[in-house]
Parts: sequence; C-alpha cells; structure tokens
Amino acid sequence: MNEPMLHPPPKVLVTKIGLDGHDRGSRLVAAFLRDAGMEVIYTPPWQQISTVVKMAMEEDVDVIGISSLATDHLIVPKLLQALRAAGLDDVEVIVGGIVPDREEAALLKVGVARVFHPGSPLEEIVDVVCRLTAKRRTKPALSLKEAP
Repeated sequence: MNEPMLHPPPKVLVTKIGLDGHDRGSRLVAAFLRDAGMEVIYTPPWQQISTVVKMAMEEDVDVIGISSLATDHLIVPKLLQALRAAGLDDVEVIVGGIVPDREEAALLKVGVARVFHPGSPLEEIVDVVCRLTAKRRTKPALSLKEAP
C-alpha cells in the first residue's frame, strides 16, 4: 500500500447481491482489507439490494465492494439507484470478479468507481479504497440552507 492509512480508517462493506454464491474471492479481499487496517463489514452471499442499502446507511460505510462471478454485476445499476434514493450517493461502489469489457464500460458509465478483475493486485484494491474514501471524506457537507 503506497498511501498512508486514513484516520479513522476506511469503512468498507464487502458483499454479494443476487444469486451468485461463490464467495471465495470476496472473503479473500475482505480479509486483506481488514489486515491493511480497514474496518470491514462482510456479509454472506445472496444479499438483497435493500439490505445492502440499509447496512450501508446503518454502518456509515465509505465504500461498498460487490463481488460477482456470475452475472450479478448486471444488477449493480439498481443498487446505485437505491443508494441515490436513500441519500447515499456519496458512498463509492467498486465491483470485483468476472465482468466482460462491454459490461465494465456500462458499469463505469452508471457510476461504479472501479472494476477489478481476477488477478488484480490486492494492494491496488487497498490503494483505490483509500483514495475513494479520502475523496468522499473531503466533499463539503451540505449546509442546512442547501439541504433539500
């Protein structure tokens, strides 16, 4: 990891949405993020979008990491919509797993911050999570006059 750890450390929700139950990669990434000093909330597979949004809100996470080895990344746009509807549009979303190039471009276009493919260096994931967290935390808060 090239960047110093933030204080408080990044808070990351690592989860799987949809019906894909292959969670070996997400468990490995979650453990590596934890060992890098981050606070990690890990869920078992088969989470519903509404559950992920609720956890993100309750835990005040900086980043949500979605693992996809089947085609579950195709429902990530619905997750992004649900996060926006809940007022969590500042929470960054990353995706890891098997994502074809064409579908990666579509995910990035709708707001996914980064897509990691199998074999991505774990240190790179840590660096990206730290940068995304720093970006989120430096955004100015809305004043009461600006709040909807």
